[in-house]
Amino acid sequence: MVKIRDIELGEFPLLLAPMEDVSDPPFRELCKANGADLMYTEFISSEGLIRDAAKSVQKLDIYEYERPIGIQIFGSDIESMEQATRITEQTNPDIIDINYGCPVKKVACKGAGAGILQDIPKMVKMTEMIVKTTNLPVTVKTRLGWDDNSKYIVEVAERLQDVGIEAISIHGRTRKQMYKGDADWTLISEVKNNPRMKIPVFGNGDIDSPEKAVEYKNKYGVDGIMIGRASIGYPWIFNEIKHFMATGEHLPAPGIEERVRVARHHLDRSIAWKGEKLGIAEMKRHYTNYFKGISHFKAYKAKLVTSFDYDEIIETLNEITRSFSDEALILQHG
Repeated sequence: MVKIRDIELGEFPLLLAPMEDVSDPPFRELCKANGADLMYTEFISSEGLIRDAAKSVQKLDIYEYERPIGIQIFGSDIESMEQATRITEQTNPDIIDINYGCPVKKVACKGAGAGILQDIPKMVKMTEMIVKTTNLPVTVKTRLGWDDNSKYIVEVAERLQDVGIEAISIHGRTRKQMYKGDADWTLISEVKNNPRMKIPVFGNGDIDSPEKAVEYKNKYGVDGIMIGRASIGYPWIFNEIKHFMATGEHLPAPGIEERVRVARHHLDRSIAWKGEKLGIAEMKRHYTNYFKGISHFKAYKAKLVTSFDYDEIIETLNEITRSFSDEALILQHG
């Protein structure tokens, strides 16, 4: 049984990665319903929380049915992160997670996210402060290093464990790689197999099929897998992996009616949570994956990603149901 303090996550948990403008409450609801064992919020700016910025505060929204749920925060200033930790703790998540992995320029180049991988002593000091500030379990999401010359993750993971984190998720790329090339899980495996490590070690990067999940589980020995981009528009991936691990067989891929039903539910929940304009806009990244594997889908996709009219989008989804039979679906995801 994998545990973060007293939070039981099962024998081999599957985690939903924190993804900006993706892992919001509407999407998390779907992932939870489809087998995610632990989910994290979008990352939340410490400075935004301190300023009481509406977008940052809204990201603190969590719901009982999501538990266990972690709220992820990021920032470059240690005092600001301390304040943000106190604010976050008041919303009563199960876990507070620190983002030391975001590679985007506006975050990393200000010394936050993966940017702190250029200053490991500061990273350790900040982590220690956060652990001391909260009574909640603290976890970390990070990368192998800043670039190929600074892959210090084995040592870094030890040092973070020593100051009190209770789990670590490692993306198998450097900051310089962004999301290019293949994720390298060999160093993740070194962290897991380091005899000094006692906390759960979760691997992240490139898991996009049940077969790959089983292969990486067996090959690298991690305690669980964190799934990010492969879940976008495809929340079914968690149960598909679990079923394949348990039986060696594939669950049938969701049919057209199921895909349309879930996409519509996602759209409605997204609008209810963030308003029609933003709710519609942020759904656009999901549609391609919701209907991946369907031939001759381009015209429908164009309608879905260009329309900002709710009724038009619903009519397009209804057209998809009418136009495609389940037999037209390639029973394969990824």
